[in-house]
Amino acid sequence: MIINGRTFKGRGLLEIDAINCIEKLYIIDFEYGSYSYRGYDIGNHFNEYGGYDCDYSLYPSKDEQYHFFRHYLQPDKPHEVSDKDLEALFIETNTYMLVSHLFWALWALIQARMSPIDFDYLGYFFLRYNEFKRQKEKACSLARSYLSGRESW
Repeated sequence: MIINGRTFKGRGLLEIDAINCIEKLYIIDFEYGSYSYRGYDIGNHFNEYGGYDCDYSLYPSKDEQYHFFRHYLQPDKPHEVSDKDLEALFIETNTYMLVSHLFWALWALIQARMSPIDFDYLGYFFLRYNEFKRQKEKACSLARSYLSGRESW
């Protein structure tokens, strides 16, 4: 489907500039689209690497996150992103990652009671909530260190 020179593909929007042969991908989640904090959106995005099976060993490493951050913060000049900006976004993302786990755990708990869809929502609740508990101390420690000025990340 083409709309104003843009093509919808899956959950994204692919904008094609035929003159300059440039493609840009805009990630859009129409189901749960709303305003949100940058760190939450990126933390949630990284959590989604685990898929429906919630294999969080697939969560991106610090180097992989920094690569993403560079291109997110300055797509045209990713090599010019400062270390300070990378560190701040790393802390922000990996703190909000917890909020994402908690949000989707609570969502699954509600869906377990309300949804007519045949899905193990209760099992999904425990996957997300257990990951929240597993990551909580590490993420909170990271945030505390950053806010107090100690560099332990």
